[in-house]
Amino acid sequence: MGISACNRDASADAGLANAASTASGADSGAKYARVVSVDPIRKTVNNPRQVCHDEVVTHNEPPKDQHQIAGTAIGAVAGGLLGHQVGGGKGKTLATVAGAVAGGYAGKKIQENRQEAKVTSTTERKCETVNDSSTKVVGYNVRYEYNGVTRTTRMDHDPGDRVQVQEGVVSVSDAQ
Repeated sequence: MGISACNRDASADAGLANAASTASGADSGAKYARVVSVDPIRKTVNNPRQVCHDEVVTHNEPPKDQHQIAGTAIGAVAGGLLGHQVGGGKGKTLATVAGAVAGGYAGKKIQENRQEAKVTSTTERKCETVNDSSTKVVGYNVRYEYNGVTRTTRMDHDPGDRVQVQEGVVSVSDAQ
């Protein structure tokens, strides 16, 4: 007797067919096998999807005059002019040089304190792929006992407590 379910064939031995014929006494009556266990066959499916969101990102741009050259130059000229106004002779030259050095230093520090890095903000779209996994039952491994012999078959549904055994196939009983 061959048995099948869900288009899958599992062969039973000839002794099983003979036992089925003798146990029923006639071939015309419905024969049932007792289901011993039903184990679902599960398959995990990954469903990748993209998740995006907007994110505000700040950027610091360095100042255009990082070395404060303009402040130093303006301060040196101003300090030199002020120093030139003080003293006379060689003292005037010394005062001009000292005024230029002090003015250059002061101009650099003033520009440094007033000068800020340019901060800009932009909105950037950030996306990432996430996996939504789901598990579904794709079939059942069914162990059943018929005339003292335990067999296994695969079915696409849970058969319940018993399966109908026919010549060549195993099917689910409508009367469970």
